Amino acid sequence: MKKLSFVIPCFRSAKTVGRVVNEIIQTVEKDARYDYEIICVNDHSPDNTLEVLLQLAENNHVKVVDLMRNFGQHSALMAGYNFVSGDYVVSMDDDGQNPPSEIFKLVDTLTQNGYDWVSAKYVKKQESLFRRFGSRVAKYMSHVLIDAPSEIDINSYCVIRREIVEEIVKYKNSYPFVHGLMLRVTRNIGNVEINHYPRMEGKSGYSLSKLISLTLNGFTAFSVKPLRAASALGIVIAFIGFVHGVIIVIRKFMTPSVPLGYSSMMAALLFIGGILMILLGLLGEYVGRIYISINNAPQFVVRGTKNMDRDNYSMLEFSIGKEADIIERRLYEEK
Repeated sequence: MKKLSFVIPCFRSAKTVGRVVNEIIQTVEKDARYDYEIICVNDHSPDNTLEVLLQLAENNHVKVVDLMRNFGQHSALMAGYNFVSGDYVVSMDDDGQNPPSEIFKLVDTLTQNGYDWVSAKYVKKQESLFRRFGSRVAKYMSHVLIDAPSEIDINSYCVIRREIVEEIVKYKNSYPFVHGLMLRVTRNIGNVEINHYPRMEGKSGYSLSKLISLTLNGFTAFSVKPLRAASALGIVIAFIGFVHGVIIVIRKFMTPSVPLGYSSMMAALLFIGGILMILLGLLGEYVGRIYISINNAPQFVVRGTKNMDRDNYSMLEFSIGKEADIIERRLYEEK
């Protein structure tokens, strides 16, 4: 029997993740074609998400990975991918916006059509106007900078083959951008129309600064096109400056009485200075991320796990008391 592995990054989802996990279990067991595991990665959530996950893990199909600190959604996905054992890997969110009842639309499209990766294409996104605008900008920039197919919607709700995951987890540097890693491996991608539900509780954990940071991760880690664009912009500005200088000299020779413009000179200096600062900042992003990577900053650090096979690695394991508190952590050494 083939096996499905679900990977769910969890952050501030104590009130929602239980419903998501239970609906996954009901859907997969009702279909009965696949064995399954559900890997929930607690991204150092400040609420009682971990306690909820440990209670859910009383079902051995549910496995828990707890991270030392908040590393972000894509690092949490990478942590989960390192533990999967299924033939097909389903990634989804913890907020209930990705309907587990439609899992097999994705899975069947992948298996029946020979795709390596099938992503949800939402009929109508239940997001704010700001988030929808940001998604469109991100999609366009992904197409331009990392050559994502323009006709394909790439979303967090997707299924990929195990072989793709095995290639993705070979990436050990900081700042992972999962979709960029997938695009490095395959362009054999399909879309399936899926409903997008309103959030069950709360609001998105992605602030404007986190969205910008994620975008920078993708562009600086997987594309040199911003640097090439910066070089092209520099050439264009230099050419404009040269032409302007020639025009000024010719005008001075033809009309000696023309006064030199202090205001125009200051405007030009401020414009060129601003462009230079932007380009230096972009270069600094690349250099800074290179520096962090060569210093082996981790993608994630695992504090402990629950219901994981310990045959192939050393891990901390949780055991749960009567009140679902963590009462013991034991280190299992690699044999």
